[in-house]
Amino acid sequence: MVDDVQLSSLYQQLILEHYRSPRNRGELDPCSVEVERLNPTCGDQVVLRLQVGDGVIREARFDGEGCSISQAAVSMMTCLLEGATLEEARALADRFTALMHGKEERRQELRQLGDLRALQGVSRFPVRIKCALLGFEALRVALDQVEESGASGA
Repeated sequence: MVDDVQLSSLYQQLILEHYRSPRNRGELDPCSVEVERLNPTCGDQVVLRLQVGDGVIREARFDGEGCSISQAAVSMMTCLLEGATLEEARALADRFTALMHGKEERRQELRQLGDLRALQGVSRFPVRIKCALLGFEALRVALDQVEESGASGA
């Protein structure tokens, strides 16, 4: 049985793994939408790029720099976005935001967060929550832009 200390250690390793070897980092061409977000408090930066067709996120890429939390969170997020509908992507953002603000999630909803569950402990550090949510802030803006422009088509 895994105790809290072992679980915390596994989560820290997963965060560092996504930080050191980020998934989906880089350019995206063609790109339906590109959104940049900056956390002026600490200097973390995220540029999120989505390719959307028929209301589905076909590809998600990002660039940026910052702390392990901001960069690992956006790496984990992009892994979950590919193949998601715009509605599913918005639900993911809502679910993760609720988790960061300490709202209890049902086990099934936690499972849907995939590797993002590793960031659950960040909610105990208010100063770091904005780091974890930076990529999701970019995602919300990107989804709004795609919906407003009608770029969710083919």
